[in-house]
Amino acid sequence: MPPYHIDTYQFETGVYRPPSEGGSASLLVRFTRNCPWNHCTFCSMYKTATFQLRSLDEITSDIDAMACLVKDMQAFSGSADSPGEITREGVISLLEKVPMLNHLDGFGMLVEWAMSGGRTAFIQDANSLIMKTPDLVAALGHLRTTFPSLERVTSYSRSRTIMQKSSAELLSMHEAGLDRLHLGLETGDDALLKKIKKGVTADGLVEAGKKAMEAGFQVSEYWMPGLGGREFSQSHAMETAAVLNAIDPHYIRSRPFRAISGTPLYREIEAGETIQLKPKEQLEELLTMLRNLEVSSRVCFDHAGNFWRHPSGELLLTHDYEGYKFPEEKEALLARIEEGLKFK
Repeated sequence: MPPYHIDTYQFETGVYRPPSEGGSASLLVRFTRNCPWNHCTFCSMYKTATFQLRSLDEITSDIDAMACLVKDMQAFSGSADSPGEITREGVISLLEKVPMLNHLDGFGMLVEWAMSGGRTAFIQDANSLIMKTPDLVAALGHLRTTFPSLERVTSYSRSRTIMQKSSAELLSMHEAGLDRLHLGLETGDDALLKKIKKGVTADGLVEAGKKAMEAGFQVSEYWMPGLGGREFSQSHAMETAAVLNAIDPHYIRSRPFRAISGTPLYREIEAGETIQLKPKEQLEELLTMLRNLEVSSRVCFDHAGNFWRHPSGELLLTHDYEGYKFPEEKEALLARIEEGLKFK
């Protein structure tokens, strides 16, 4: 095979990652394909795809291919002052040698990650912790060894999967280099959890969140304002606050509900079986939840669905990935939302 051949650089990249992992230019490394649960009635992300475990050999080969591509981009950049630096000119020079890189999914992502300093990585797809623990630990070790610049490695996980892993297994994953877990809590209301087929109870959410934190992970919990429509609005807000209070995670992130065509919940709304909240009602629900939140978490609104506007015309809530520190900034945040509710 001639040098600089496209086959040397082949690796897989999935589609989805949390907003904060895109904003921090995370390296997207695919350990599994799609979602092993795939029953949630609000979600459309993996409904036409089958879950697959990738082998350890596949994963390490992808990591090696990424490393080779980074090394060759550095070589073509050729800066004597900064030997490891990747320049625009270096990337273009490699593309001239290997035009097929223009068609490699993930090439742009890898370039952005490397040129941003190579500090973070996100393990795809929907639930990496479902892997056999020794394989996951080995894959994490290879990733960390291959890219020593990484300061943070994160992954999605299901609460139910965390409950099924032993504390020793979770600790071994963390020690191998997995720092943060993104968990889709969605709601703390047991009736609503059952309705959306989340596959876990409120008690399970609490158990999993605490267990992950005890193993040393940073825990980022997502909830969905408006998920239960008018019927569940009050209980959704109150019970979600109760579950989050019991966990007290590092991050609480708002991902407002939006009905997606083709999902069971969308069909319920179309049929009039669920009455969707209007934007102002959704913001009122969010305010109720926050008023009842007694945590030391960072409360974040980094998803584009947090679109509400202040009377001044600017975004009501910051989309910064670190959000607002509770309890220190709670009262100021509540006051800000109350101002937004006056805006018509």
